[in-house]
Amino acid sequence: MTGAQQIKLRHLVPSIVTVFAICAGMTSVRMSIEGHLEASLYFILLAVFLDAADGKLARFLDSASPFGAELDSLADFFNFGIAPGLLLYNTLYIGTEHASLGWLATLVLAVCCALRLARFNLSIQCTDVTLKRDGFFVGVPAPALACLALMPVFLHLHGWQNADLPVARTIYIIGVGLLAVSTLPTYSIKHASIKRAHLPFAVVGAVVLVVCLLVYPWPTLIVGNVIYLGSFPFSYLSFTRMDHGSAVTDSRFATSHDEGDA
Repeated sequence: MTGAQQIKLRHLVPSIVTVFAICAGMTSVRMSIEGHLEASLYFILLAVFLDAADGKLARFLDSASPFGAELDSLADFFNFGIAPGLLLYNTLYIGTEHASLGWLATLVLAVCCALRLARFNLSIQCTDVTLKRDGFFVGVPAPALACLALMPVFLHLHGWQNADLPVARTIYIIGVGLLAVSTLPTYSIKHASIKRAHLPFAVVGAVVLVVCLLVYPWPTLIVGNVIYLGSFPFSYLSFTRMDHGSAVTDSRFATSHDEGDA
């Protein structure tokens, strides 16, 4: 047909992966409603994997587009803001006297995720707003937000049912949500690098991590969350030191430049 626009199939692949991620999030909600807790968690983890995959595919196939970015943001909001919140509510709060407290935590988590992604969309269109800088994220990214928020469920599955502290749990979930919209610099694994000599150790470590996730998923995720939370002071100090060093360098450059003009 004359004038009809042709779309290469490779441009559709990242969006198809994103649609599969939405399906995983929807299935997670269904599993949590039906009481299949572990299956619900697995589908959220699958959505995390697919979220990482669609971005990598878009860059590899050179098929990034505004449509794909918007679809990815909508998928992230549902998969990492809505589905984890409903899982937390259905597992730990519904049918108890603290149901309203749990619903409050769910609402805050969803709203913070939406605000985070709205800021992300704005950062794509406006250079004055950024969520990435010098290998750091500004705040906690959406997939990490979901994993951190689900920590009470991981503890529940690990056998800590007796440690029922609904108020503390709610405060924790709300605090995690606020981390997503904060300006706290957090490490970005995407921009991490290692020396070539350390590559064998990194490969072995990755294999061990995968095996632990398959054999001991909930303890591994608990430890991963604790390590990630413990990295915040170090990421803040690293970013502050780097930012200060950049400011000193810029100051020296400006001084030498002024002296040259004089």
